[in-house]
Amino acid sequence: MTQTEAEQKAMQSSRAPVLDVVIPVYNEEVDLGLCVRRLHAYLRAGFPFTARITIADNASTDATLAVAELLAAELDGVEVLHLDAKGRGRALRTAWEASDAAVVAYMDVDLSTDLDALLPLIAALVSGHSDLAIGTRLDASARVVRGPKREIISRCYNLLLKTTLRARFSDAQCGFKAVRAEVARELLPLVRDGEWFFDTELLVLAERAGLRIHEVPVDWIDDPDSRVDIVDTARKDLRGIWRLTKALTTGTLPLDELRAAVGREPLVAGVPLGMVGQLVRFAIVGVTSTLAYIALYLLLQPLVGSQGANLLSLLITAVGNTAANRAFTFGVRGRGDALTHQFQGLAIFAFGLAITSGSLFALHRWAPDTPVAVELTVLITANLVATLARFVGLRWVFRDAGRQCGVGASGQQAARANLATDGATESDRVLSGSNPAERPTALEVRR
Repeated sequence: MTQTEAEQKAMQSSRAPVLDVVIPVYNEEVDLGLCVRRLHAYLRAGFPFTARITIADNASTDATLAVAELLAAELDGVEVLHLDAKGRGRALRTAWEASDAAVVAYMDVDLSTDLDALLPLIAALVSGHSDLAIGTRLDASARVVRGPKREIISRCYNLLLKTTLRARFSDAQCGFKAVRAEVARELLPLVRDGEWFFDTELLVLAERAGLRIHEVPVDWIDDPDSRVDIVDTARKDLRGIWRLTKALTTGTLPLDELRAAVGREPLVAGVPLGMVGQLVRFAIVGVTSTLAYIALYLLLQPLVGSQGANLLSLLITAVGNTAANRAFTFGVRGRGDALTHQFQGLAIFAFGLAITSGSLFALHRWAPDTPVAVELTVLITANLVATLARFVGLRWVFRDAGRQCGVGASGQQAARANLATDGATESDRVLSGSNPAERPTALEVRR
């Protein structure tokens, strides 16, 4: 028997879509209808994936909610979510957590971003290659129309993020983002902000967890009727940066558990993630320590002699070197095991002391009247030998810093097999990652 068109639509609506586009709105009764109809027409005109539009009304005081409900009644695949509290981040969190789609996204109601960037935005997520995707207005190939004031503010803000939070993504504030739903379920419980800093906090956490962030250069035209209070937003963003920097520094964020929950384990057993970056950071700390050692040796040598100056200089720089490598090179946060790490670092220091003191002893045995410049040359050479041993030793000391305790490869393969069963939804089959229902979240791992 042939199904009627109405029955086919009913079946389609009962299935979980691949994409759920959330439009957070506050007092947008004038523009909402035009923008939603434009987006709806675009998604129905040959877009290759099933999609839903969710209008997230966060405490509007005008007729926005009524307009949204009329649109939902008129257009198939449009739903409405109402919140009693304001905040774009709060609206996105609520909508994304409730969504059954494989990929959740959002865009600003003004549709400043050209919709032709939507497919490139989600393609990398649907394929499984990337975990998050963002539109960027700061790429050289992006085409942007906006005033100098907003351009300067945007570039200064993203520069501030790179300086304070070591962010590598280019544009935190572009209202055009998407994330795999299973990844969102792991990240959202750790995101505290419910307003404009929500995007930045989400991206920083994703980056620190080792997730892949795909960037799409966009064509973007500024909306002159934007409701954003720039001064208030800037103040709250600065507070958010301070809070997040403090949390990352003190180790209050469960980043190791998050990495385990999202399955960012090393590709090859025994080869840790980020070794190249560790070597670079270790070299920076090493150069700084060497300069400090030279300054201390020159200061102390006339007072306590060569051996005494070497001992004190090495001891002082060893304590600072261990602390710096602990936080900067290996990313260990908080005070846990800090004293143990220092004692282990001092054991490595003893090896370095033996090499440098032995070099000095041999030098003075063969040339008792050696000038200070020659002593320093010998000591620096000996320190280079000790440095290699120190890097290997510190890797052992901090070997558990990034330990992963997530689902192994066999568990992920089993989850992928489960997704191939007849009961899997379309979105499950599109995104063949591990089953989020069977995998503990970062908070559960920590407990």
